[in-house]
Amino acid sequence: MEMPRPTDAQKDAFRSLVPDAPGVEVRPMFGQLAAFVGGNMFMCLFGDRVAFKLDEPALEAALSRPEAAPFAPGGRTMREYVSLPLAAESGEETDRALAYVATLPPKPPRR
Repeated sequence: MEMPRPTDAQKDAFRSLVPDAPGVEVRPMFGQLAAFVGGNMFMCLFGDRVAFKLDEPALEAALSRPEAAPFAPGGRTMREYVSLPLAAESGEETDRALAYVATLPPKPPRR
């Protein structure tokens, strides 16, 4: 599988979706961008789509959207993630993903 390469415009659009909240950081990941809180990823850019990590009720609601799909980079579905087009209205998913992942235990810093 070929990894999609986001354009600079897509990277800028992703950054504009990331909440300006305490502890949130954006870092590169596999040629894409991802947003983390407490060392845990809550959203990531994948080409022209954004994936969000959600709790079960929010995940089911998001997957019911016609433009939504399970997030499956390389054909392997990642549990708890939904993929939406970058251009889709995703403010609700952004807020829910941050709120959910902020409740998870922080990951220790990488060396």
